[in-house]
Amino acid sequence: MPRIAGIDIPEKKKIRYSLRYIHGIGPQFADDILAKASVDPDTKAGDLTESEVVQIAGLVDEDYIVEGALRRQTAQNIQRLRDIRCYRGDRHRRGLPVRGQRTKCNARTRKGRKRTVAGKKGTK
Repeated sequence: MPRIAGIDIPEKKKIRYSLRYIHGIGPQFADDILAKASVDPDTKAGDLTESEVVQIAGLVDEDYIVEGALRRQTAQNIQRLRDIRCYRGDRHRRGLPVRGQRTKCNARTRKGRKRTVAGKKGTK
């Protein structure tokens, strides 16, 4: 199984799709990497020669921030927003949507499951 940037990529898929298993590499970056390495995007990842794998791994390490470093950088950016107490940092802290989405009727992904709140007792 080919190993690029410390990640085992699926060998039965085409290399243009296998590269996307690396956190931080999407469709555009995958195609750019393969063009620079002059590798056919339709080649199966398992059929790559050792030199092609080394060349792709070198390009990924050299030009792109991937995996642990990218996750760390994202976490640091969020922590910076929390520390300076800006609006976006407060939204991250409370677990609410950050980018202006409505929260009255949707936002269940960020807010979690519904929590039933006891209603006010009516007085007669």
